[in-house]
Amino acid sequence: MKKKNWLKKMVAVGLVFSLFTGCSVSSNDSEKVSSSNSATEGGATATDGDYKYGKIDIPGKDGALCGAPIYIAYENGYFAEEGFDVTLISADFETRKIGLNNGTIPIVNGDFQFFPSIENGIDVKVVDGLHEGCIKFAVRTDSDIETVEDLKGKKIGVDEIGGTPHQVASLWLENAGISADPADGEVTFLPYSDGNLEFEALESGEIDVAALWDPLGSIHEKAGDVKIIFDLGTDAYFKDKFCCFLYASTKVLEENPEEVAALLRAYRKAQEWIYENPEEAVDIIVEKNYAAIEDRELAVELVKSYGYPSASQHAENWDELVEENVRYFSNGLYDIGYLETNPEEFTNNIYQKVDVGN
Repeated sequence: MKKKNWLKKMVAVGLVFSLFTGCSVSSNDSEKVSSSNSATEGGATATDGDYKYGKIDIPGKDGALCGAPIYIAYENGYFAEEGFDVTLISADFETRKIGLNNGTIPIVNGDFQFFPSIENGIDVKVVDGLHEGCIKFAVRTDSDIETVEDLKGKKIGVDEIGGTPHQVASLWLENAGISADPADGEVTFLPYSDGNLEFEALESGEIDVAALWDPLGSIHEKAGDVKIIFDLGTDAYFKDKFCCFLYASTKVLEENPEEVAALLRAYRKAQEWIYENPEEAVDIIVEKNYAAIEDRELAVELVKSYGYPSASQHAENWDELVEENVRYFSNGLYDIGYLETNPEEFTNNIYQKVDVGN
């Protein structure tokens, strides 16, 4: 018998609560940075009123180094070239789900964290892959924690319950036979809204493990402050798989599919530019304060490790690779009871190939 689907129930309750507390993204609940005030900010190449698709919000202010395609598409003007007046916003997991569901946010990046929510009725589709691993789990240098088996009974810090580090940790634990269900008491997850607060909690002993987005985990690893016990980019289960997919609102896909295609063209231009120009990409990200990292050499190394695709990779069986990754994680989540739908059926339901054109 499959284990109790606690995570699925948890995200469903969160969605219901959020739908009652708010139905759209606004400046009251999201920090925004807009390119609409000038023709040069954000690399925009169009003036007000010349954008084919008008103003849209895209989550892109979380400080993660791996958000590079969003930052570069914005700063190099690729969103503007494709007809969008983009405002980059800060949006948590629940805000992203609501925005996708009602179409106020047309596209977001995220890993398989959305899969249980989709099974619960969030109306979105996987439309592309963004990059490979960018999350590390850190422990204090004097910690005796070495492997996943050592995590039973431990406290794990994450950025938010239901977010990517939390979901990655849950899958890692469950695959090792350790329940991530809080009701079972085998591990405890504690959320911290800021990565630096999470690191401070690790230092003080408030938590035993910090699940951190790059660059914070890598910065502290290089400084000798922590030991890394898990690296999403090298772990056997996650290696060479997408850390983040691109999810499009089904409402937007059905009502305006060419808008989604244009967005994917902007993202792909950014991915390909980063592949060709990782050093320049880091310069932009650091100069514009998208990610807090002073070690340029480390930042370049990390950006290169995320596997951003080249133009030739996009042209050769790219869509099949994305679908294969969706199927891989659907199988994994099904095997541990986080999904109830047959993986092949689920993959067919949630993945949608988009013709991006030229």
